Amino acid sequence: MCLQLIQYHRNNSQINETYKLMMKLTGIKACVFDAYGTLFDVHAAVGKHKHKLGAQADPVSMMWRTKQLEYTWLRSLMRCHEDFWQITQDGLDYALDAHSISDDAVRKDLLDAYWKLDAYPEVADMLRSLKDAGLKCAILSNGSMPMLQAAVDNAGIGDLLDGIYSVDEVGINKPDPSVYELATKHLGVSDKEISFQSSNAWDAVAAAHYGFNVVWINRFGQRRERLPAQPDIELTSLEGLVDVVAE
Repeated sequence: MCLQLIQYHRNNSQINETYKLMMKLTGIKACVFDAYGTLFDVHAAVGKHKHKLGAQADPVSMMWRTKQLEYTWLRSLMRCHEDFWQITQDGLDYALDAHSISDDAVRKDLLDAYWKLDAYPEVADMLRSLKDAGLKCAILSNGSMPMLQAAVDNAGIGDLLDGIYSVDEVGINKPDPSVYELATKHLGVSDKEISFQSSNAWDAVAAAHYGFNVVWINRFGQRRERLPAQPDIELTSLEGLVDVVAE
């Protein structure tokens, strides 16, 4: 790996940040992506119905996402796996209850919208560039297969993916190591030949601890986790990923 000093500039959705020391990954044969928050905007569902929630829209969306994640972790520790769609509904029900919202029509609208989440604007071009560079591309997610397929179809990126892998195959959620193992199993490459991308700091750390090369897509300006292992590279969008992973 060779070290490079690269400057990023904040400009709307453009790659941002100040000067960062980063590494260009070598020997990469496959790029594996987390889905929610990395490829697909998890706040798009509430965004489409923001006028129905008013000032509560952003707090509801944030709490919905927080509880959705918490329930995946807690269910994994409790060894009571549940389909991600049920977890998504449970997280929303908690958020609506916490904000004293009991409108069944709004609940239905939000859940329906979750099946058609917007992909981030750079996703399709990024995947196309990776494929042109000869790299395999796949999704590895806590999402159920029907949810992931719906998101992929809505974004029109199915022909740019070599695989979509769901935790339902192993019956436990990230960050359990058996989930990350699915990528090497299905893609037929070694851990060190994979670049894993996630916008979730905890997911990026867990994938690095497992043994992947990791590019943390820090879309939300999070702080680094105080956990074993760290991602190799930090970006603020997927734009320009090909420059990091392609030979």
